[in-house]
Amino acid sequence: MKPHPDAAPNIHPPGEVDRPELVPFIVTAPNALPGIVVDETEATLVGTWQYSTHTPPYVGIGYLQDQREGKGRKSVTFTPRLPHDGWYEVRVAHCYNVRRATNTPVTVHHADGDATVRINQREEPPHGRLFRSIGTFRFAAGKSGWVRISTEGTENGYVIADAVQWLPVDPKEKAR
Repeated sequence: MKPHPDAAPNIHPPGEVDRPELVPFIVTAPNALPGIVVDETEATLVGTWQYSTHTPPYVGIGYLQDQREGKGRKSVTFTPRLPHDGWYEVRVAHCYNVRRATNTPVTVHHADGDATVRINQREEPPHGRLFRSIGTFRFAAGKSGWVRISTEGTENGYVIADAVQWLPVDPKEKAR
């Protein structure tokens, strides 16, 4: 994997981390995860984002952080190629610590419109200490859906953009 060409390089030397106990939760191969995963290396960036590996865990080669600059003018959009129409649980990966934003907006563009959820990136994600569920949405096959992480209204901390996972949901399970 190669870093995103539009992102500023990591300033931390390899192996320099603030939470060594979380290194085992790093997922180095996004394609080994279930469902469809789009890493930041494949995302569309608006504004200047910087790579980091300082706070594990993360997916792939690292994660992007907004440098606490340009608030409201930056975003990262993840667009999957979904194999079929249907319901998908959307999960967002982010590392967590006390320097993160508590109200990061995540917008899901799905077959029925848009939904925006604000997440607290200071809290530990419940799925593998890395992924947080945003909800279950209906998507069309192909590349019409997306998830956007924005910096709007996040002056209280760093915004992290790492990876997004789409997990197919059995329609029978959805009906329960």
